[in-house]
Amino acid sequence: MIKAAGIKKSYDSLQVLKGIDLHIKKSEIVSIVGASGAGKSTLLHILGTLDQADAGKVWINETEVTGLSSRKISAFRNKHIGFVFQQHHLLPEFTALENVFMPALIAGLQKNEAEKKARELLALLNLADRVTHRPGELSGGEQQRVAVARALINRPDVIFADEPSGNLDTASAKSLHELFFDLRDKLHQTFVIVTHNEELANMADRKLHMQDGRIVDA
Repeated sequence: MIKAAGIKKSYDSLQVLKGIDLHIKKSEIVSIVGASGAGKSTLLHILGTLDQADAGKVWINETEVTGLSSRKISAFRNKHIGFVFQQHHLLPEFTALENVFMPALIAGLQKNEAEKKARELLALLNLADRVTHRPGELSGGEQQRVAVARALINRPDVIFADEPSGNLDTASAKSLHELFFDLRDKLHQTFVIVTHNEELANMADRKLHMQDGRIVDA
């Protein structure tokens, strides 16, 4: 479902990625681990079309995303890719419901249908009673589940998560990790997760270990 070949990336004279090849199957949960500076987040951002590689190609569902124009990449990203970051990036002036359905409106869905889908997702994530709450009225774990619902609203092919439980307490982190696997079972969702959390990394179907810009153990 996701394929990368020969991915290289440098920032000035620093070579961050040194030729990455990988393949990720549909409904697979893959963790990417390694020391800080190994290139994990850079790889995730390139796979997720948020950054461009200096060399190499990326395919998602047989579409070569590295060959798309900026406009087409933005449209592809909105329809096929979801993101969950360490920082929730929720809009503070909007309710949980509004934060979740906004990407669906951008994708062209009518508001009533977008709101219906958002309510269903929030209920699935045990947040049915928090739909009218703004981010400041939610716990860290609740905010991250809202962010997950937002990532899911357009039924993306894959969700890329960068340190998704990094700011959560132990109980909230455990709940989030279990949620990912529950979503895989219920929605056949694919996840690619960069994490320093050993428990989450070891729960994954596959763990890719990065070192000095290369995958050294899969």
